[in-house]
This record gives sequence, structure tokens and C-alpha cells, in this order.
Amino acid sequence: MFNMKISMFSATRELEQRIDEMHDQVLESALYFKEAFEIYLKENRSENYRRASKKIKIIEGKADDLRREIESKLYIQNLIPDLRADVLQMVENIDKVINEFDEVAHKFYIERPEIPSELQDKFRLLVRQVCDCAENMAIASRAFFRDFATVRDYSKKVYFLEHESDKTWASLKQNVFDSEMELAHKIQLSTLIGEVADIADRAEDCIDAVLIFTIKRDI
Repeated sequence: MFNMKISMFSATRELEQRIDEMHDQVLESALYFKEAFEIYLKENRSENYRRASKKIKIIEGKADDLRREIESKLYIQNLIPDLRADVLQMVENIDKVINEFDEVAHKFYIERPEIPSELQDKFRLLVRQVCDCAENMAIASRAFFRDFATVRDYSKKVYFLEHESDKTWASLKQNVFDSEMELAHKIQLSTLIGEVADIADRAEDCIDAVLIFTIKRDI
């Protein structure tokens, strides 16, 4: 079964397209989050940063609309009843990852944390790792609907990246508390660092579920 390339929704192309669009929103959210963070490092809470974070907010709104549309099609049109619960959970998990990108980007705008220059490279690494983790999650999740053989490959990448982001998070947090910053500043940065790292945790949760769904389909 894992070696079979199939489309489960041959009779429900429109639904498949909407689910594809949900995965696209994850990829776009990760892209714009990286872009927004680079702008923040250079300009802090500038108009450019506001516009960049607004892009993520728009994606988050579109993802919510897609999630509701998919839920409606699954129930009202009674599509794929044998997969309905799994697909609903998958879509909700994807939506949570997008929400995390939006919430963290907004917190940077509201809280305006000062990121010392000596921490910026490691902070960049953390952002890149969590975004890569989310992107690979989207690819693995999308593969569930077409090619079981690739689900495991991309899942392994997600687990690896989540583990690496955990190491970066721990190191960066230690750097923060070893610094000479005021305690309030340390706590603010530490909290935000943890919330960035949580994006990778959300992506890992998605993959845990996808692998369970895949095993169920293979039985």
C-alpha cells in the first residue's frame, strides 16, 4: 500500500483542491514568517514589518475559511465518510500551525522585543528550523492523499528538524539568561523564543497524527 501512488478523492476533486490549498497556506506562512523576522531584525516594529506580518494574518484568515469550507463539504455533502474524522483532524492541525505563525508574528509587533546582535544569528537559525519543519510537515501531509511512500520520508525530516530546533531553543535560552540584560528583558525574550520553538512542536503533532492515519489506511 505504501508504494501505491493514488488519489483517494478521484470523485471529490474539489475537496482535494481545498485541502491542497490548506497545505499551500502553511508553506506561504512559513515563507512570510521568515521574511517578517528578517525585517524585524533590521527595522524593529516598522511599517515594513507591519505589512509583512499582515500577510500572515491574511493567510490565517484564508486558512480559517478553507477549514470551514472543508468541514462543510465533509458533512453536508457526506463525502469520504470512512476518512472524515481523520481528514477533519488533519485540517484542524494544519490550521493550528498557521495560527501559531500569525500569533507569534503579532507578538513581535505588540511587544517589540530588543534582540541583541550577539543573539541574532542563533535566533535566525531557530526561525529557519521551525519554518523548515512546518514546510516539511505540509509536504508530508499532502503526500498522504497521493503517495503513501513519501509520507515517512518527510515525516523523518520533521522529527529531525523539531529535534534540532529544540537544541537551538535550549542554547538560545541559556544565552539569554547568561547575558547582562535586565531580568524583565530576559523573561520577555525567553518567552518569545519558546513560542517560536512551539511552531515546530505543532508541526510534529501534525505528523504524529498523519502517521497514525497512514498506518490505519495501510491495514
